[in-house]
Amino acid sequence: MNGAAGRTWAWARVGVLALLWGSTFLWIELALDALTPVQVTLSRCVLGMATLLVACLGSGRRLPRDRAIWGHLVVAAFFCNALPFALFSIGQQTVDSGVAGVLNATTPLWSLLIGLVIGSERGLRPVRLAGLLLGFAGVVLIFAPWQTTGPVGWGALAIVGAAASYAVGFAYMGRNLVGKGIPTISLSTAQLIAATGLTSLALPAGGLTSIEIGPKTAIAVVVLGVVATGITFHLTYRIIAAEGATNAATVGYLLPVVSVALGAIVLDEGFDLRIAAGMVVVLVGVALTRQHKPARSSSARPSWTDSALTTDLLTPGRARPR
Repeated sequence: MNGAAGRTWAWARVGVLALLWGSTFLWIELALDALTPVQVTLSRCVLGMATLLVACLGSGRRLPRDRAIWGHLVVAAFFCNALPFALFSIGQQTVDSGVAGVLNATTPLWSLLIGLVIGSERGLRPVRLAGLLLGFAGVVLIFAPWQTTGPVGWGALAIVGAAASYAVGFAYMGRNLVGKGIPTISLSTAQLIAATGLTSLALPAGGLTSIEIGPKTAIAVVVLGVVATGITFHLTYRIIAAEGATNAATVGYLLPVVSVALGAIVLDEGFDLRIAAGMVVVLVGVALTRQHKPARSSSARPSWTDSALTTDLLTPGRARPR
């Protein structure tokens, strides 16, 4: 495949991943028509786990056997799967799917903030600090606390909490799972197995209520679990392996655009200029936090709190190229 065709195919894959991943919030919204947040979260974990397990076994890979690795996987599954999945389902009971996608884009901001708090981010340049402040200013603009109506409240806070949870989980994975020589498909499958077990513990909190599921909800649940969780994770691994983390990171900028567009077109969700402006401010802030100094020595250890971590650490075991 020549260079031009290769680049076209690479961008096509990024676009497909952005569409599938960005549609997650739409499928959650549809699934919540008949299921409780706990039921949505568990069904998502179960179907995603089954999808990756088939892929793992079909490729001849085996699950990790080391007990220490499984211990780390349980922690990663809590912060990267079980908790944020549940928080998104809870939050979207009162928050539109498009706004949920925009708030999810704050994950890199939380990653950088965590790095500052724990001291792993040193010598923060003014441009990145400005990006951090600008990004959170965009969140405030979306929340619009000066108004009596709008996406303010526990729902929006739950979604922001989910984004922060992703950042915590990615940081933990960077320290304890990356670079251990374990195939990524094995780690990702095991992580969703652990997430399924953790979510099952929450069944008494609304997960045991009777349901009447129609065709629309059934389709939404299957697509959410198989496509938006299982297949999307797999595509992320493939893109990072083939084109590196830079192209994969591009997906993060497209997610809110996809979620907002689908919410407006499919669900007829309102989208005013304030939310649009907030989305732009958030994405500009995230872009500024990704501004780094000139290339470092190739022997330097990759920073696991880098703001690109959102996509990089979806591939445990692969160090992010510099």
